[in-house]
Amino acid sequence: MAGRDRVQEASRLVVKVGSSSLTTPQGMIDVDRVDALVDVLGARRRAGTQIVLVSSGAIAAGLGPLGLRARPKDLATQQAAASVGQGVLVARYTSSFARYGLRVGQVLLTADDMMRRSHHRNAQRTLARLLELGIVPVVNENDTVATDEIRFGDNDRLAALVAHLIHADAMVLLSDVDALYDGDPRREGATRITDVRGPEDLEGVELGTSGRVGTGGMITKVQAARIATGAGVPVVLTAAAHAAQALAGVDVGTFFHPGGRHPGTRLLWLAHAATGRGRLHLDAGAVDAVVGRRMSLLPAGVVKVEGEFAAGDPVDLCGPHGIPVARGLVNYDAAEIPDLLGRSTRELANTLGPEYERELIHRDDIVILEPDSNGARRNV
Repeated sequence: MAGRDRVQEASRLVVKVGSSSLTTPQGMIDVDRVDALVDVLGARRRAGTQIVLVSSGAIAAGLGPLGLRARPKDLATQQAAASVGQGVLVARYTSSFARYGLRVGQVLLTADDMMRRSHHRNAQRTLARLLELGIVPVVNENDTVATDEIRFGDNDRLAALVAHLIHADAMVLLSDVDALYDGDPRREGATRITDVRGPEDLEGVELGTSGRVGTGGMITKVQAARIATGAGVPVVLTAAAHAAQALAGVDVGTFFHPGGRHPGTRLLWLAHAATGRGRLHLDAGAVDAVVGRRMSLLPAGVVKVEGEFAAGDPVDLCGPHGIPVARGLVNYDAAEIPDLLGRSTRELANTLGPEYERELIHRDDIVILEPDSNGARRNV
């Protein structure tokens, strides 16, 4: 099975919908839009497909009840709006899915839940059990408690990670834009990009910024598609109005073909959900060993340590110019590392004991961060 047929035949789907596809310009939930989406998802669910709905809209839904005219910029008010709006949003989904005899279950996640292995496993088990019980999980970022340091920043990336978490067969990103274009779709001559098979298909493409009430934009959607396809999950990006056609495998929107690599859950989590709790600065030889030859990081190649972290935490590995080139799970507390720097593991074992004859970070616990167009590296 190839191409859009994989969406049509998928037995487990992740569908993400953005705030602007669910709300009015005033920030209130648009009942007709929600019902139209649920009509599509409910019919597919009753046909036997398991569906996880990743839904934005909590903050936007809270604007009207709180008397706010625009999305607040400060975190505290965003959290207050999310607290009010999340209840409004889930109540609407509960009522709408009930028309099809389906129940929904709310699952709120933060990036911290993906970063901590125990939370990660718990989320995986909860979603799997909900699907087994015939429930439609409605997933959203837990905006009420998330801080700037532990936010996904948008639900596109969250949806991609959830797709990998539940071993989805396909993912559909629904927005207020009907496809990815090779230029601003409001300008004459812009052409829809029907298929993306690799980065070369996006060379020279201008990606727009965020929408009316959401935090994402075309950039975040393309990044999410890269995460999902890198894990072997095909992605369709289109407008919410085209949801039925997208799920039926019709040629709408933009189809992102899955890649050949299927990284383990831990490495995907490390690359895309984890945030470095500190930094290890590497000399040029260590960068070549870790990035070029995919070797473990040894104390001899580290020249400086920054931050406070514990053994098992993710840390960023920086090259001589201070740019992160990789991320890994460190084997030592930050306070232990300065005494190890520049020394071989054999010397450390002879001096400090056999427990120190180990790498700072094992190669199996390292992911390489991909360079962007400016040469800086990032986890997308």
